Amino acid sequence: MENGGSPRNQWCFKRNEELTRASAVTVRGVLNMVMEHLNASDPRPVIPLGHGDPSAFPSFRTTPLAEDAVCAAVRSAKFNGYSSTVGILPARRAVAEYLSKDLPHKLSPDDVFLTIGCTQALETILTALARPSANILLPRPGFPYYEAIAGFRHLEVRHFDLVPEKDWEVDLAAVEALSDENTVAMVIINPGNPCGNVFKYEHLKKVAETARKLGILVIADEVYSHLTFGGSPFVPMGVFGSIVPVVTVGSISKRWIVPGWRLGWLVTNDPDGILMKQGIVDSIKGFLNITSDPATFIQGALPQILENTPGDFFLKIVSTLKESAEICYDKIKEIPCITCPSKPEGSMFVMVKLNLSLLEDIKDDTDFCCKLATEESVIILPGVAVGSKYWLRVTFAIEPSSLDDGLGRIKAFCQRHAKKQ
Repeated sequence: MENGGSPRNQWCFKRNEELTRASAVTVRGVLNMVMEHLNASDPRPVIPLGHGDPSAFPSFRTTPLAEDAVCAAVRSAKFNGYSSTVGILPARRAVAEYLSKDLPHKLSPDDVFLTIGCTQALETILTALARPSANILLPRPGFPYYEAIAGFRHLEVRHFDLVPEKDWEVDLAAVEALSDENTVAMVIINPGNPCGNVFKYEHLKKVAETARKLGILVIADEVYSHLTFGGSPFVPMGVFGSIVPVVTVGSISKRWIVPGWRLGWLVTNDPDGILMKQGIVDSIKGFLNITSDPATFIQGALPQILENTPGDFFLKIVSTLKESAEICYDKIKEIPCITCPSKPEGSMFVMVKLNLSLLEDIKDDTDFCCKLATEESVIILPGVAVGSKYWLRVTFAIEPSSLDDGLGRIKAFCQRHAKKQ
């Protein structure tokens, strides 16, 4: 039909199937599906044990210093314009100084790229690495956003296991077996989401040595950095930057309990300049040139937030997390069909194994979570969402009293569905 003639019999546009598939495997997508099973007539409050955002709870309120810093940045009228695509210099300098405190080398502002939360940081590095036939090694269980973005960027995903009997250490033999000439990177998440583990120095060094042997870089997701409360202190992967190039992604979202502020970073820990020589830094800048930037006034507040937050604020948050983690670990022991192989030492989550042989009319972990939502108004994340079917991810970053109530409801649910002797 000529231009301007009668309309076609059908429209020429349709949905992007790749986006539909990618969004289906995100934590939010799965949790939204579980929440659809809530019973609106249940008068009890919904207990969210599947999220990673405790900011709604009084025990997890951010520091007033951060709030004041944002207000001051807005009122200054200095941050009303566009930002540089890599972030404003004072904010990048503040991140470099903040992270350098834990490193054997000093970071430069040029090593820092500010992003819209940690999610844009990981999207940036995965896009920068994507090329025909390339593959990336991801942990299982892990954070499914990596799979979603890698799939959308046509970056092949290969999974290595974290070993629950060894405090969720990386199966390094599997990493070597999975790698080939098209492998570009491996991802580690420390402190762990979804496992609540904290990698020890010796193990991280072995990770670095393995990656160097394979000629791949390490993407270190450290969004939960310093949120540790067990026997293992947090060790940044950047400590091993002289062994292997490390790209660190992080944000203020978790440690400062402000995920809605959407301020993150991507940092190159690469004293030998390998990432620059290989063109990765140029690719990072290229991607940031065509995407959006974090809000400039949040960037303007960042130096004050990073440099002057009082230490007692961090101590209070970690103390609350420790209390909640202990409640979670102890209460789970009382639930016969659920076992926890390793006590959480960091982040906000714990992985527990579901024993379906002890339950009636429960098909799998997704069925468990959907029926739990309907019957008890408790939301937890099925393990299949993080790569481990027949497991569950439980969040303990809520008010301790609400956590105790929620775990009690899970126990009642399991008793109600227990197989009759």
